[in-house]
Amino acid sequence: MLRGPQNLPERVRAVEERIAAAAARAGRSAHSVTLLAATKAQPPEVLRAAADCGLRHFGESYLQEALPKLDALRDRALTWHFIGQIQANKTRTIAERFAWVHAVDRLKIAARLAAPRPHYAPPLDVCLQVHIGGEASKGGVEAVELPALARAVAALPRLRLRGLMCIPPEETEVARQRAWFRELGQLYASLNSQGLKLDTLSMGMSGDFEAAIAEGATLVRVGTALFGPRP
Repeated sequence: MLRGPQNLPERVRAVEERIAAAAARAGRSAHSVTLLAATKAQPPEVLRAAADCGLRHFGESYLQEALPKLDALRDRALTWHFIGQIQANKTRTIAERFAWVHAVDRLKIAARLAAPRPHYAPPLDVCLQVHIGGEASKGGVEAVELPALARAVAALPRLRLRGLMCIPPEETEVARQRAWFRELGQLYASLNSQGLKLDTLSMGMSGDFEAAIAEGATLVRVGTALFGPRP
């Protein structure tokens, strides 16, 4: 029996419609925003049902939980993103099994991802996590250290620096949500003005992705709005 929402197709459609509406309000195409299904704690059968609804990008936070899902869905053409904090002893497997990594915040971790990336695979797409909001419980590179880290990561072989990611403080007011995302967008624009050619802003989750899109998000990481509360 499927564990997870029985109305998953309706939930997917509703989120996609919200993304399209937010993009339209920002004068953008809905196709400029990628919906990444954040599937932490969801079993493989729910991911398969989500893929049946047309979702193609899936984000996992814990390697040991993720690997059985990757194996179970080998028959589907899916793009797997690692969106959790990265432990140094897990970098080889992450580099071998995922297409994207979203929470790189140290050169040491980036180098450990680059070295084992298989030669037959395309470069590993990475985003740098920026510490937005000052919360001690959340990781990320500080803004003042970001330019040097970005240049160093961009120079590594077997990696492709795509953009920035953040997990800002939870806010209920849209203006406050937008302010945090605007901060990341300004850092993104500054790096591109220095010639880095980034194309991805990974920001916004179930409670604030519309505000993120208003501030330029190109990828939103949505879990609860698609699947309901985690089991």
